[in-house]
Amino acid sequence: MTARRTGGVPVIGLDLGGTKIAAALVAADGSVLARHTLPTPATLGAEAVLDALAKEVRAVWAPGVSAIGVAAAGVIDPGSGTVISATDTIRGWAGTALAAGLAARTGLPVACDNDVRAAAATELSGSSEQGTTMIYAAVGTGVGGAVAVDGRMLHGAAGVAGHLGHIPSPEAEGLPCTCGTTGHLEAIASGPAITAQYTRTSGLPADRLERVAVRAAEGDPHAVGAVVLGARATGRALGGLANALGADRVVVGGGVPRIGALYLDALNAAFAAELMAPLRGLRPVPPRGGPDAAVLGAAALTRALPLHHPRTSRTATGAPR
Repeated sequence: MTARRTGGVPVIGLDLGGTKIAAALVAADGSVLARHTLPTPATLGAEAVLDALAKEVRAVWAPGVSAIGVAAAGVIDPGSGTVISATDTIRGWAGTALAAGLAARTGLPVACDNDVRAAAATELSGSSEQGTTMIYAAVGTGVGGAVAVDGRMLHGAAGVAGHLGHIPSPEAEGLPCTCGTTGHLEAIASGPAITAQYTRTSGLPADRLERVAVRAAEGDPHAVGAVVLGARATGRALGGLANALGADRVVVGGGVPRIGALYLDALNAAFAAELMAPLRGLRPVPPRGGPDAAVLGAAALTRALPLHHPRTSRTATGAPR
């Protein structure tokens, strides 16, 4: 492992979530030169996921690539490059030697951190954001988050700072969470949780959130109720955290908010209703980086965190193994 930076050469950013892996070839100026995605083999175990990450590296690789940054689901220790803990969204993910495993498969040095924290860091890149206290939520297959205080991203004990999906939520009382407990925000607010809530209340099957969103747009009251409940739970939680931290920026990203105005209107109303008087002008905003926020944040890890090198080297211009 070394602190060597990647300078002006391109790097590869990987965003690993419970549903998909996104890869991007990122130039030194931050522009995305190539993109690729594939489904996460989440039920096949850690080795299959590492193999899929390596496949994504090969899909966007170009001569001159110097390093890989991985923004991964779970509690990640950047120093050891290890997944400290994780929910069962990715089977067997906890304890995985992420950086070493991917470096061995590609022959490239690897930096890694939690996926949402990496994406959130892109929100603090401007000089005007150096003193920002920010809450960043990513609502998708799970509910992830990151917190920055006075412009400094928090990792906290064991790297768990910002895991917003695992705070108590009254709307989720009694519902099992992916972390093994009950009553957490993720159990009512994630995409799969909203879908499950629809099935519980309607008795009708739905295989994914997008189908629930379509039914809500058609006026199905059970679909509307499930979407609104998940959105309100998220809004209330974020409003309470904004009060506790004195936040001056709240960012909400991920796939769930993209289902439309029904969700966003409910989230914003619930958020505003929780705020103390000095914060009443505060409203959640989408990520500045748009859909590329996570892969750009991943690429930036190669400049900010330790690089874990493969045990066997390759030439600087050789293709990854």
